[in-house]
Amino acid sequence: MDFELLIITDCPNSAPAAELFTKVMEAANLNATDLKIRELRSETEAQALGFHGSPTFAVAGQDLFASAAEPALSCRVYPTPTGLAGLPVFEELLESVNKAIAENDQIN
Repeated sequence: MDFELLIITDCPNSAPAAELFTKVMEAANLNATDLKIRELRSETEAQALGFHGSPTFAVAGQDLFASAAEPALSCRVYPTPTGLAGLPVFEELLESVNKAIAENDQIN
């Protein structure tokens, strides 16, 4: 299963997002070294991937926090209990990762 963090150049949340995703993978008993970080560089690439902003957390090619926004090479915000933030909270990301794994297990 692929775990990927999609980011854009100069995203201030790239490093914190990588750290958060790594911690979540470890909490889910996954090998955090399997995390791939992909930097998007063009609107064409963003459109092709359905990229809804940086950082995007993906498992098996699926955005863990689906968005109705148009794909774009931009920054992204997540709803949190304290308002909008540049990262989701740990518990929500962990829940999303576990759900993606369970769904993938059902398919296979």
